[in-house]
Amino acid sequence: MTRARSAVKTTRKRHSEEFRAEVLALADTVGVNAAATQLGLHSSQIYGWRSKAQLFKNRGQIDEEQARELVRLKRQLAEQADAAKRAAKRGRTTAIR
Repeated sequence: MTRARSAVKTTRKRHSEEFRAEVLALADTVGVNAAATQLGLHSSQIYGWRSKAQLFKNRGQIDEEQARELVRLKRQLAEQADAAKRAAKRGRTTAIR
């Protein structure tokens, strides 16, 4: 059985980030299914927005942890370079720890 095609192409409705944030806040208070019914959305759409928002939130935490680790490693590298310079001035070579 073939599907009848219409002459008018429908486009997906794009919701703003502000709207999505408001929908997620409403879903947290009244529940996803109730929020979807009130707003005329599919509950799976709200669940998808929630998953994506959680992913971005977690990604920010990971980025902060990586930034702290990078700062620590750069500081350690600078300390090792300073120690090597001091040892070279004294005319000795020491193993870098």
